[in-house]
Amino acid sequence: MSTETPPEDCSSMEALRAEIDRLDIELVQRLAARAGYIDRAIQLKQLNGWPARIPERVEEVVMNARAAAQREGLDPDLIESLWRQLVDWSIAREARVIREE
Repeated sequence: MSTETPPEDCSSMEALRAEIDRLDIELVQRLAARAGYIDRAIQLKQLNGWPARIPERVEEVVMNARAAAQREGLDPDLIESLWRQLVDWSIAREARVIREE
């Protein structure tokens, strides 16, 4: 894994873009790792007879993301929107499998 260069140390647009591209790859890798946990959640939900969507948990996940965004100085509304889309995708992934079995 390469070392992160702080934005203020990027002396050219090329260097800045390289860092953005590196971060984008890391974000995709982390989302792929998250999807692995969703796959395990499918198995556990099936064992427990739970549905794909658990509304209380959806809200907990979204509120956790909003709080993290606030701590990091990001727009919580943007993060909530992104997380709701991510959670909806995850639930749809779970629901496809849970219904098949």
